[in-house]
Amino acid sequence: MKPTERPNVPNFSSGPCAKRPGWTLDALGDALLGRSHRSKPGKAKLQEVLDLSREILGLPADYRIGIVPASDTGAVEMALWSLLGPRPVDALVWESFGKDWATDITKQLKLDARVLQAPYGRIPDLKDVDWSHDVIFTWNGTTSGVRVPNGDWIPADRQGLAICDATSAAFAMDLPWDKLDVVTWSWQKVLGGEAAHGMLVLSPRAVERLESHKPAWPMPKIFRMTKDGKLNEGIFKAETINTPSMLAVEDAIDGLKWAKSAGGLRGLIARSEGNLKLIADWQATSAWAGFLAADPAIRSCTSICLTITDPDVAKLDAAGQADFAKKVAALLEKEGVALDAGAYRDAPPGLRIWGGATVEGADIAALLPWLDWAFATVKADVTASAS
Repeated sequence: MKPTERPNVPNFSSGPCAKRPGWTLDALGDALLGRSHRSKPGKAKLQEVLDLSREILGLPADYRIGIVPASDTGAVEMALWSLLGPRPVDALVWESFGKDWATDITKQLKLDARVLQAPYGRIPDLKDVDWSHDVIFTWNGTTSGVRVPNGDWIPADRQGLAICDATSAAFAMDLPWDKLDVVTWSWQKVLGGEAAHGMLVLSPRAVERLESHKPAWPMPKIFRMTKDGKLNEGIFKAETINTPSMLAVEDAIDGLKWAKSAGGLRGLIARSEGNLKLIADWQATSAWAGFLAADPAIRSCTSICLTITDPDVAKLDAAGQADFAKKVAALLEKEGVALDAGAYRDAPPGLRIWGGATVEGADIAALLPWLDWAFATVKADVTASAS
């Protein structure tokens, strides 16, 4: 039967993600609009983002943190173009964004590189990583629902830099800062902020690389982190490279303050892991749904990717399976119970449910009967059409 209870907030997009519970436009009432971001109050707002992020994530005191242009993508590109070159590179690929970074490294920067690749739903054998190389990887694959299980595979005495795209992991997963030299994320993921701004964290080892290495290629202004061979410390003291949206900055502050009220990092992780558990408990008894990440040890608690395992759907060709999954997602959207919940365009057919900290467990619980209903409805329609 068609369910009667609906999620209060049907926003399950994997980016931009759901706003924090109770958010309204009134939360932005103190935004510093019509003022320069370089003014004293403008810099204070930017510094508040840095300070709250550092506090909640528990960054080491000697790690730099800055706000940079162009979302997580911009932050990763700054790192790749500024830091790589002195050593060979291992690029780990298990979803679309990791593939993008590998393409930049091999096709644009044309570096000596190995690409260690695994299909959607899996990760490469982490024992194969060569830590005499610089290593670039996503902590959590937003488009595949796969995360690395921990940081044990990263040696403390590594020679290369560990460069981590953590955009859908930061604030929802434990990041071992002593094992990471560069970490990036964006405001629009786990804390549900507005888009277009990235965050960049550098370890002392990364700073040393910046100050000792001069890239062999031209460097656009928005990628430059050094001046006269020294780190541009201003970037990490609220002096942004270009003009940020002070409205988005206010929203980021609001999300960070909510994060503190929700129990800080431990509370945020618990919320995300709780959402994953709700879906995992439902999936354990489902006759038609599976996880794209079959191994629970590498299963994401934010970008939760589901596949359709029903035997009759499995008999369809690739195009038929993709069409079936799209019809399920479209029906959920039509009913207004799950918006933007289709699988990523390059991923295997299925659904992708964002389970990050801003999503309420009650909304996940209310959604699950709708998944069953939508699947059964589409299957009945497809069966009727075939006959």
